[in-house]
Amino acid sequence: MIIKAEIIDQPYSGEYKEKIYDITSTWNSQNWTWVKFLNEDFTEWCGEFRGLGRGIAISKKYNQVLILTSDYLFQINCINFEIIDYECQPQYQNLTVTPLGDFLLADYYDIYLLGASLDDRTPLASPFNMDMITFRGWSNNKLQLTCDKFLNLDKHVELQLDFETLEISLKKQNRNSEG
Repeated sequence: MIIKAEIIDQPYSGEYKEKIYDITSTWNSQNWTWVKFLNEDFTEWCGEFRGLGRGIAISKKYNQVLILTSDYLFQINCINFEIIDYECQPQYQNLTVTPLGDFLLADYYDIYLLGASLDDRTPLASPFNMDMITFRGWSNNKLQLTCDKFLNLDKHVELQLDFETLEISLKKQNRNSEG
């Protein structure tokens, strides 16, 4: 079972046992992302995924790992390492997992709670229309994030998402941000 994953540079040939995750499509880029996995027995192996790497999150709750690249969102089973599902040409820019094991995805404008399948996606309410959402990490069980107010790029704000209530609240605006 996969317990850890990280994006790495292309490994030397033979450095790891490798598995290629590729989807046949005329829209595929020539870019690849390498992910080093650690299993619970401490064996390491490498997965090769089509597209430029954007993020990885592991959910023990669902026994799944999501790998987000510029070409695909891959949903991988943590036990047998096989593709469960995938989404082509995703617009997502950020990916994380809550302390409860639920996945969160963000495109440029919205944040989504993801359930056990890629189709089980719920948009989260925001206090205003967002643009350029960036996840900054977890602190005190709250996801720290930044964004710009939609159509007003000089209004850069800091927000936080409470994973228990799934509420997004304003943390801080920059000086140029009024209203």
